[in-house]
Amino acid sequence: MTESSQAGVSRRTIVKSSVLAAALASVPAANASAAGQSPGGVALVRNRLTLPSGIATGDVTSDSAVLWSRASGAGRMTAVLRAVDDAGQVLRGRGAFERVLRGPRATQASDFTAKIHAGNLPSNTRFALEISFEDDGGAAGETVRGGFRTAPDMGTVNGKGRTGGTGKGSDVPDSSAQSFVWTGDTAGQGWGINEEIGGMRGYRAMHQTRPDFFIHSGDTVYADGPIAETVVEKDGQVWRNLVTEEVSKVAETLTEFRGRHRYNSMDANMRALFADVPVIAQWDDHETHNNWYPGQVLDDSRYTVRDVNTLAARGRQAWQENMPIADSSATWRPGTFDDAGTYQPARIYRKISRGPQLDIFCLDMRTYKSPNTDGKEPYATAILGQEQADWLVSEVSKSKATWKVIANDLPLGIVVPDGPVNEESVSNRDAGAPLGRELEIAGVLSAFKRNGVKNTVWLTADVHYCAAHHYSPERAAFTDFDPFWEFVAGPIAAGSFGPNAMDGTFGPEVVFSKAGRFAGESPRDGENQFFGHVQLGEDNSFTVSLRNANGATVFSKVLTPER
Repeated sequence: MTESSQAGVSRRTIVKSSVLAAALASVPAANASAAGQSPGGVALVRNRLTLPSGIATGDVTSDSAVLWSRASGAGRMTAVLRAVDDAGQVLRGRGAFERVLRGPRATQASDFTAKIHAGNLPSNTRFALEISFEDDGGAAGETVRGGFRTAPDMGTVNGKGRTGGTGKGSDVPDSSAQSFVWTGDTAGQGWGINEEIGGMRGYRAMHQTRPDFFIHSGDTVYADGPIAETVVEKDGQVWRNLVTEEVSKVAETLTEFRGRHRYNSMDANMRALFADVPVIAQWDDHETHNNWYPGQVLDDSRYTVRDVNTLAARGRQAWQENMPIADSSATWRPGTFDDAGTYQPARIYRKISRGPQLDIFCLDMRTYKSPNTDGKEPYATAILGQEQADWLVSEVSKSKATWKVIANDLPLGIVVPDGPVNEESVSNRDAGAPLGRELEIAGVLSAFKRNGVKNTVWLTADVHYCAAHHYSPERAAFTDFDPFWEFVAGPIAAGSFGPNAMDGTFGPEVVFSKAGRFAGESPRDGENQFFGHVQLGEDNSFTVSLRNANGATVFSKVLTPER
């Protein structure tokens, strides 16, 4: 669909039950008729600008943060930051900090989203945040409040800033410690927002741990999975989704991809988490299409647009607009294709420094990957691409942080089939020497060993069950690497699956796994929806727990740093 034809697609959101009024309020005034009617004939009151998708912060370091929101129409973003104590009281006198930031103008070109990059912030400081938009007539709109804490300073021993931690309870970080959560897979397999069970309760469970940040490991939306109003579960219960026009079919237009992100933000649990907890966002396949790779032409009768590069460009734009991502090279840029018609993606892999204890290396295992084959080529094929692989080796090797967390949106040793023969991830169902994409990962692991890198931990999602894997050369066909752990979490609001078979090339031991009772199990009882929680201690310990959507811990492991 061309840009001109996309502009004619209705932005009216058809929302069932209690969210109808909120959805209508979010429709830009430009889409109402001259008589003040919505396209569906419902009278609209043109109120001040609202923030229908809430607010978010992202990629928060010791001195910077990205502030994000979406307005209900055109307007200029404003953010107010104030340093507060752990009770939320504004600091006065020594330690006081207040800043008003005027951001860009949100327009239809960005689906009325806007971001502010806040720099030169004090480290390890809790901030109260207010975001609002001012319309073109100067009228101030709705204000939505949230908060975040900056990371400890790399140059300090204990990381103390204006406001230290309370130290109350294992999930609340002390002044030099921090905690975080990670998971993936939101609104997949037709399981959307069911208000009868409290919405996406896994987001509430993560929020209740009071983490310092949240890694979304990908599949932030399911653009290829329509959401119906009702789904009959295996036991006969009826799952009732909120639905919108954009989620009623697979996403092909930019409007439909954007609508997927708008839909997820209708969940109150997600909005509450994003307002209070900074996000480090990754993307995977379902932001575009299941198991896609660049250059693919879909064999999927649900689509009229089957060129994956076209779909990925639209999906990527919608994802970039809706995620609080900091790296300037990661912002969406026009000219996605070069003169030869080759897909030229903008970079989204990046490093987020979280103080002396922790660096996060956020990978992109989708944009540069080679076509899905059986994975048994006798030469290296791409899962990271050479540039990203070189970057990863260089940045991890230079890191001074105690722990180096590698956020990999695809798992290393789990077999992830793409049909009866082809492979979606790194492994190839062959426990022998590395082949295909395994050769690229083998090169990274060997370089880590050669450069003396210690204390790497890999965190992933994607496969819809949770697990703890220990990799060791003692069990492996390939032996030129040091032992490490990989922990798997998810789904957080999607169907449960697994467990999958393992590939023995890098010597994984399945120390723990917990999967769904059957393939595609609904999130109703939360027992087989999972997230991971990490607590970094004052003693530099790294405590990992895998928890279900009810908050119950199903596995935990304490790692101590190697010197």
